[in-house]
Amino acid sequence: MQNNQTKQAITALGREMGPPVLEALRSIFAQEQLLLVKAQPAIATDVAYGQHERQVLDIYASASSHAQLKPVVVFVHGGGFLKGDKGSNQDWYNSNVGRFAAREGYIGVVMNYRLAPEFMWPSGGEDVAAVVNWLKSNVAQYGGDPSQIILIGTSAGAVHVATYHQHNSEESAIKGLVLLSGLYGVTPLDERDTLYYGPQADYAAKHPLSALVNSTTPLMMACTEYDPPRFQAEFVGLAQARITQQGELPACMVLSGHNHYSIASHLGTSDTRLSDEILGFISKVCA
Repeated sequence: MQNNQTKQAITALGREMGPPVLEALRSIFAQEQLLLVKAQPAIATDVAYGQHERQVLDIYASASSHAQLKPVVVFVHGGGFLKGDKGSNQDWYNSNVGRFAAREGYIGVVMNYRLAPEFMWPSGGEDVAAVVNWLKSNVAQYGGDPSQIILIGTSAGAVHVATYHQHNSEESAIKGLVLLSGLYGVTPLDERDTLYYGPQADYAAKHPLSALVNSTTPLMMACTEYDPPRFQAEFVGLAQARITQQGELPACMVLSGHNHYSIASHLGTSDTRLSDEILGFISKVCA
């Protein structure tokens, strides 16, 4: 469970976003996450999956992972389409998700992708597809099962995971999607988003909402108590559209005591509420 000190610190940050909030979150979780860095370093770093300098990934695995091929958990970081990084053996932020996956006996993969405004829609989804294709051909040598890939994305990373699925929904390359505090097409674009998507008028033909609503691929979605209202509206809107179309909700969670940044950055800590749900989802879809 989340301890009171951490809860109070995140509550004090409210729904604000931006570098000061991000740095505050880094300090809140640094002690626990740095312990995980020491215990679970990457087994391969900056592995190229494409030609661009940002088309690289890191791989995390426990010592026992090679006994048999394990499901592969791919994490796609956020950053508002314009920034962000997969982390490293020196920087725990975002790389913590790969370490968390490895600690639980899976193969963790954390990727970088090309950024806007130089690279616009659907480049993020295309980079996720390139990673999936690379894993299909190469992950077995690292102990991963190429037939059991789960994609997790947060914020802009959730958009890229959803875009990948939008363009590859007829394929069976992945076992499940986990979308954390993303944008799916429920609310209009803001000015920052147009640097990736282009004009608001073009958005209806580009957003992944219809593909997610009609998908038969297992889906888990989450947002937080202190997400900005727009991200909460996206979560609720997608959930409502899914239950209207399919007659049941996907796996859903609203995580109390967390905000837009901490939803992913706390994974691997002693607050296991979200991680328990993710692990249960992975176990179910990879059974």
